[in-house]
Amino acid sequence: MGIITALIVGLIIGALGRLVVPGKQNIPIWLTMLIGVGAALLGTVIARAAGIATETAGVDWTELLIQVVLAAIGVALVAGVSGRRGVSRY
Repeated sequence: MGIITALIVGLIIGALGRLVVPGKQNIPIWLTMLIGVGAALLGTVIARAAGIATETAGVDWTELLIQVVLAAIGVALVAGVSGRRGVSRY
């Protein structure tokens, strides 16, 4: 169940990160999910290192905010790199 939960959370975090980045991102959904999973894991590590409570009964809003910001940065970086790849210069 842990892997399925991580993929679902990754998809949600990645989608939220994608919504934050302005413009259209031409990246596939699997890459958005991968970025979301990475952002969720890294966001939790950063939140714990900063002393933010991550194991509460409800939603950890500060941890979620960190994860979404990391996902937005990841989506922007990947979309920028993949967008440049398709441009040919003569």
